[in-house]
Amino acid sequence: MRKWPITMFTLWMIAGGTAWAAEAEKAASGDGLRAFTWLIVTAGFALAIAASIGAISQSRALVSACEGISRNPGSADAIRGLLILGLAFIESLVIYVLFVDILLLFGIGLAGRLPIGG
Repeated sequence: MRKWPITMFTLWMIAGGTAWAAEAEKAASGDGLRAFTWLIVTAGFALAIAASIGAISQSRALVSACEGISRNPGSADAIRGLLILGLAFIESLVIYVLFVDILLLFGIGLAGRLPIGG
C-alpha cells in the first residue's frame, strides 16, 4: 500500500524534470545560462529536502521528549535541556544548507564565474 504513493511521486518527479529540461533547453541560449538555471533548481531542491527532513526530525524529537517527560516528570529539566540542544543541532544543519545555497547562487552564479546570458 505504501509503494503506490512513492511510485506516483517518483513518476511525477521524472515527468516534471523532463518538462523542465525541455523548457530550459528551449530558453537557454548558452551553456552558462543552462548551468545557472540548474544551479538554481538544485539549490532549491537541496533546501527543500533539508528543511523537510529537519522538520520531520524536529517533530520526532519533540514527540520523544514529550513521551519521556510524561513517563518520568522528575527528569523534565534534563530532557528539556537535551531537547533544546538537539533541536539547535538539527536546525543548524538546515542553516548550513541555506548558507551553501547562498554561496552557490551569489558566489558562483552572479560573480561572473559562469557566463550568464549570451
